[in-house]
Amino acid sequence: MKRNIIAIAIIVTMFGCQNAERKAESADAMSIDELNKEGIDTATSKIIKTADMRFRVKDVQHTKERLSETIKAQGGTVAEFSIQSNIQETDKIKQSTDSLKEITSYRTEGYLVAKVPSEKLDEFTNTISKMAVFVNSSSMKMDDQSIVYLANKMKAHNRVVASKQIGEIPSKKVENVETSIALNDDYVDKKIDNMSIDSKVKFSTITLNFYQDNTVKTMVVANDNLYDYRPAFANRLWLSITNGWTIFKEIILALTNLWMLFVLGIGMFFTIRYFVRKNKSAMELSYKKRG
Repeated sequence: MKRNIIAIAIIVTMFGCQNAERKAESADAMSIDELNKEGIDTATSKIIKTADMRFRVKDVQHTKERLSETIKAQGGTVAEFSIQSNIQETDKIKQSTDSLKEITSYRTEGYLVAKVPSEKLDEFTNTISKMAVFVNSSSMKMDDQSIVYLANKMKAHNRVVASKQIGEIPSKKVENVETSIALNDDYVDKKIDNMSIDSKVKFSTITLNFYQDNTVKTMVVANDNLYDYRPAFANRLWLSITNGWTIFKEIILALTNLWMLFVLGIGMFFTIRYFVRKNKSAMELSYKKRG
């Protein structure tokens, strides 16, 4: 009897496993059918265009304004721009005691990054060529993201299917919940990646570098050499003489303040002289007595 029960249990288990495998195969078949129904198996053309140009213009500021107007008229936007002037050479020539003529040679360059509708990229580059005195370089790059876009779309669909299957499992284990959250996050990442690709396909990025000929500008500036502000030689000579006389008078006045020291010094001089002479006379008198 026990053997019959064990045999029946084994048979039921085998049938259960086969049914589970069949259900999994049917689920896979359904996902593939759904993909085919949605047309996901066909890669959509996703071409990203980028362009670069370097060109010479007559006036950088004026060109930047015209470029902004043209980009706006064609439905594009300016993503970044900058204008800078680099000094090539400068010189200062003395005009008078307090002024100099400053002569500066500088080069002005402009940098602009724009996003324009992809279908108008060729028209836009042709318009820029007409603004330029001449074009140094011009290039365009086409990046086919069709396969990446299709892969993201299929992976996103697979994550939706897997998340639903996990949600249908009666047991709400922590592992299942975390797996479902991770699948949903991956789904969001793939959708955002495709949104980014769509945006880049719709709007092409073009980088523009433009410059003008060196400009020479002259202007009068203050003389910052302090030596030039000194008086002429004759004035300085007379000032030195008067300054020397002033110093001499100050010295006399300073010595006058020390008159007590002079009196004391003179008194000590005569006192020492008196005693020296007295000693000398005494010594001479003693020598005479001995002789």
